[in-house]
Amino acid sequence: MPVCCTTALGRMRTAAVLLVLFLGHIVAPLEVPLDLPQPPTITLESPKDYIVDPREHIVIRCEAKAKPPPSFSWTRNGTHFDIDKDPKVNMRPNSGTLVVDISGKDKAEAYEGVYQCTARNEHGTAVSNNIVIRQPIDYLSSIKAYFLEGSPLWSKEDNPPIIVQEGASLVLKCRPPAGLPPPIVFWMDHNFLRLPLNRRVSQGLNGDLYFSNAVVSDSRTDYICYARFTHTQTIQQKQPITVRVVNMDAFNETWPVFLNETDFFGDGATEDRRPSFQVPSGPTSSKMVLRGEVLDMECIAEGLPTPDITWAKVSGELPTKRFTYHNFRKNLRITGVTEADAGQYRCTAKNTLGSIHHVITVTVKAAPYWIMAPQNLVLAPRERGQLICRASGNPKPTIGWFVNGVPIHNVPDDPGRVVEGDTIMFEDVMTGSSAVYQCNASNEYGYLLANAFVNVLSEPPRMLTPRDKVYQVIMNKPATLDCSSFGSPIPKITWFKDSHPTTLEGDPYVFYDNGTLVIPVAQAMNSGKYTCVALNMLGKSDNQVYLEVKEPTRILKQPEYQKVQRNRDVVFECKVKHDPSLNPTMIWLKDNGELPDDERFIVDSDSLTITEVTESDAGTYTCIMNTTLDQDSASANLMVVEVVNEQPDPPIDLELTDQKPRSVQLTWTPGNDHNSPIKSFLIQYEDSLHDRGNWHNMTEVPGTKITAHLKLSPFVHYTFRVLALNEVGYSHPSLPSQQYRTKAAVPDENPIGVQGIGTQPDNLVIYWKPLTGLQSNGPGLQYIVFWKQRGVDENWKSVKIANVSNFTVGGTPTFAPYDVKVRSVNEHGVGPEPSAVIGYSGEDLPMAAPDNVQVHVINSTLANVHWEPVFYQSVRGHLKGYKVYYSRQGSLHHHNPHHAEQQVITFNGNRTHGKLPGLHPFSRYTLNVRVFNGRGEGPACSNVEFETPEGVPGKPSFLNVVNLSLDSLTLEWGPPHDRNGRLTGYTLKYQPVNNSNDLGPLEELTVAANETRVTLLNLKYSTRYKFYFNAKTLKGSGPTITEEASTVIDEGHPEPPPHPHPLSPTSQSDRHPLHKAHPIVPAFENASFALREDGVLVSWEYLGPENKVYVEYIVENSNEEWKKEKVNNSQSHTLKRLKEGLAYKVRVVAKDHSDQMVHSSEELFVTVPAMTSRQVDIATQGWFIGLMCAIALLILVLLIVCFIKRNKGGKYPVKEKEDAHADPEIQPMKDEDCTFGEYSDNDDHKPLKGSRTPSNGTVKRDDSDDSLVDYGDGGDGQFNEDGSFIGQYSGKKERDTAECIESSEAPSPVNAMNSFV
Repeated sequence: MPVCCTTALGRMRTAAVLLVLFLGHIVAPLEVPLDLPQPPTITLESPKDYIVDPREHIVIRCEAKAKPPPSFSWTRNGTHFDIDKDPKVNMRPNSGTLVVDISGKDKAEAYEGVYQCTARNEHGTAVSNNIVIRQPIDYLSSIKAYFLEGSPLWSKEDNPPIIVQEGASLVLKCRPPAGLPPPIVFWMDHNFLRLPLNRRVSQGLNGDLYFSNAVVSDSRTDYICYARFTHTQTIQQKQPITVRVVNMDAFNETWPVFLNETDFFGDGATEDRRPSFQVPSGPTSSKMVLRGEVLDMECIAEGLPTPDITWAKVSGELPTKRFTYHNFRKNLRITGVTEADAGQYRCTAKNTLGSIHHVITVTVKAAPYWIMAPQNLVLAPRERGQLICRASGNPKPTIGWFVNGVPIHNVPDDPGRVVEGDTIMFEDVMTGSSAVYQCNASNEYGYLLANAFVNVLSEPPRMLTPRDKVYQVIMNKPATLDCSSFGSPIPKITWFKDSHPTTLEGDPYVFYDNGTLVIPVAQAMNSGKYTCVALNMLGKSDNQVYLEVKEPTRILKQPEYQKVQRNRDVVFECKVKHDPSLNPTMIWLKDNGELPDDERFIVDSDSLTITEVTESDAGTYTCIMNTTLDQDSASANLMVVEVVNEQPDPPIDLELTDQKPRSVQLTWTPGNDHNSPIKSFLIQYEDSLHDRGNWHNMTEVPGTKITAHLKLSPFVHYTFRVLALNEVGYSHPSLPSQQYRTKAAVPDENPIGVQGIGTQPDNLVIYWKPLTGLQSNGPGLQYIVFWKQRGVDENWKSVKIANVSNFTVGGTPTFAPYDVKVRSVNEHGVGPEPSAVIGYSGEDLPMAAPDNVQVHVINSTLANVHWEPVFYQSVRGHLKGYKVYYSRQGSLHHHNPHHAEQQVITFNGNRTHGKLPGLHPFSRYTLNVRVFNGRGEGPACSNVEFETPEGVPGKPSFLNVVNLSLDSLTLEWGPPHDRNGRLTGYTLKYQPVNNSNDLGPLEELTVAANETRVTLLNLKYSTRYKFYFNAKTLKGSGPTITEEASTVIDEGHPEPPPHPHPLSPTSQSDRHPLHKAHPIVPAFENASFALREDGVLVSWEYLGPENKVYVEYIVENSNEEWKKEKVNNSQSHTLKRLKEGLAYKVRVVAKDHSDQMVHSSEELFVTVPAMTSRQVDIATQGWFIGLMCAIALLILVLLIVCFIKRNKGGKYPVKEKEDAHADPEIQPMKDEDCTFGEYSDNDDHKPLKGSRTPSNGTVKRDDSDDSLVDYGDGGDGQFNEDGSFIGQYSGKKERDTAECIESSEAPSPVNAMNSFV
């Protein structure tokens, strides 16, 4: 059963355009290899509307592919068309295309109708669109009428002469015969020359000829309308029309002759008149157009003088790039109509006597168009899938489904098939359920028909892309590698490169569902062999392709501009660099065309030589270097001269004529141009009254002129001179002209740059840019300054002052708006009325503080602060922004004091929130917020306290290697200065390093937080080791420091190991990340700054992909280049090189691999305050040194007393006692979300007290508490086996934790002394 369409024959439209949505790459329809079973697919069919050419056979095309090959059949007007019964109709072999022979007596009308092709095999049936066969109407109407009825080709008309009064309007009707497609209409004369059209005489869309007003020259006897029928290439013509245009006098003499034989246009004397529309009629009209078609609107008006036509859309703008004007703006054409083009369009006809409007209401309807057309579906047994048929239109189209050409409701139910509107879903398909599904979307304006088969197959993967295919691309261009495959189920595609066993993934590769691999920016390292593997449950298949990335072709030395004398030789060089594997071809062009066929032009591998040049050789020469993959080109001009040029001689004989108060005519005689034409003359003037001795440029005229009309200003003493310019340069100035003095006059202009700005809360300073002497127009220049307060019912106040640039108004209210203006005046009168500008009286400090200040801690180094803005009236000035003052009150370690260091961060504009970057982890902070205006800051809000959580620790303060022996050594370290929390331990890693710097196996050791040294045993002798050491908190590990040392051969003479590398964190990889596309959204947000003691802290939020981020700064209002400092994986940076007392512009930028800026933050304006005084270092003060000496002496006396008392109590186990007290370390939390860098605080993070660690690396608690360690600073010492003291001690202050206060104390040197007793 054929698929029927509900649209009427008269409403058939051209085939709808299939729109496919591209999402990153082109998705091609599914192709099944032809050696596999598959239902038919229509590959070629005739258009829906087929207009027959009677001179040729009718060919109705229908081609399809299938396995096994399909059989074809046709229907005509809904019933089976038996081809075998009509000898005039033949079907081509292995095809469904019909060929109808309409020669002889059989006419084409016998085969008119609606045809539909069907292609079927054992797997399904596909059908074509309905193909409507029609004859062109022009052929039927003309041939049939002429031969059968004897009538002319154009309808018989009696065209009497037309007499029209001069100035009256006129319409000549064409009324061409109907045609399919419609004919093209034009007007010509007896000589087959088109009649001229213009604003006054134009042709309408219906073919009529419109005269807005007739003139005598319109009189003629051969106005002939022609109609050309494009399909049959025939032209018909109308009977000629005679028009005679007369004025009233001529009409009165001839009217008796023509009264009974002519048409007369005009019934009285013709005068100038307002426009009126000839077409369309009435004030409004309507028009309907289909989506995607062309909308043509016309407005033709008559009137005297001839009206002009303008167009506008009443409810919006005309569609940019889709509308054009035609027929002298009488036609408005919009192409590719969309629903947005609906609405009202107004055309206006206007002449000097008035105007008239016409409104055209446009309605847009839409034949169905695809949103998503169904695609062929290949499924394996037991798989699921779906067909989607989604279309839109106006009215909304109805969707109908067919199976093998039969409506789906007429076929047996299939439990694995569910129809839901525009979607058919398949579940657990079975072998043998293949079929072709048709989707029909239709409304009253047209239809769409699509075939899509469901083919159930079980096939292992096979490759469709040719094997060993070579792809060649130019470096930095995209490379696309195809891996077309087929299999059922659909295979999964993976890619491999060269001999690497791992699959390709991530940057720089982009993978598509059809197997295509794209490298957006190919580099040389991307060259190589690529293997794609297709895998499904039935097997796998692979294919190899090769990518070759070539160097781009570049012209290194371009041809240069040449100026040579005639008969000389000239050489243009063009040296090129290209990939050595590509064969380049160089082509030379002259003026974008081929070189002349002349033996004087000699082309070498890298140059073009022209011998004995002539004037005809002048022009532009271009060298083009082509390869199979790219090209490069460069051009240069050649100028041929008689002799070598010189600059021209100065003009002479300057003369002033036509002297007027405000102008004068200057005439001169050009000097010798020295064989180089003069391009222009520069006229300069001197004002000896106001600016004696200085010449100013006045105007420039073309080199073909020798006079200039100069506009002058009053009250100026002018002297003129002229300079000539040719290709070589300017001439010397001419001799000055005679002086010309203009008379004084009132000022022509008022000062510019008028503004009102208060400098104190009770004043208003009015500024302006004074007029120059040339602008004063006369002596006694003064200014009248006007001002009045806005919103207050008062008159203008004014004052006349001398020639200055400002005036101060006192006694004003604070920050009140004023209207101000300044008028110039001289002895001859006042200048023009000035326009007023708005100014403000002086600002005062804000009165209110922000309310409801809240802090939300994000992580250990970042917090958000929110506040409610102040009322505008309380600002008492221009709101500049808010400042957040915050200070660290101390660490959360209770016994660790800290001096608050206040910092400030500024948020410009009317902000209500901001971020506080660079906070110190595990600390307590207070903050307040203040509003500020141009005058200063307002009061602070109440202090708000908040705490930051733990973070990761900083690096250990030092790492030393001591006690090196044959097979052991000892490591000593200090805890991090920045603990940032509670230390949980240390991680030590080490590995041997041989003489070639190759690294051996890595060993790892975990060390407790209260240890400060460890001894490594059983090491290899005479071996260099590298150590990696870092601290840890609950939040994570901190940065690593490294050290290297070697075990020694002779244990009796140990030497300190060399330190070939300084202490430093482990370095990160230098491998650059792969490039990504730049985002189209803003990449920097919330840029701000804060002033600190060590510099300016700049912070931001960066959303982009680049990792090359810089902070750039420049002194404000300077011409220097931006200075930059690189940022390492952070979103804050401290600028330490800014000079005190200067104002800077600061911004954060991101750059790509070519060091080009791709993103930039807003510019911050930073003023670095000057340092007023420096603190006195108390360590250098005499009183402090004396106090310290007294304390040291007292401690020494106490130690001696304690030594004597302890000596009486016997010996104590020193080693165990010194291991007894240890304090757990405290380190910060790692910032996982946003890293703002590291901030050290030496006052808050002191190194651990000294402790001695046994050789096995363990620390034990002593049971005895009776030790001097409990009463003073500890120290470390070293002892021989007999207990003798061989070292010295040192002690360091320690810090408390926030939750547990413990003492970590090392053995006292007094204990060591007890061992001697």
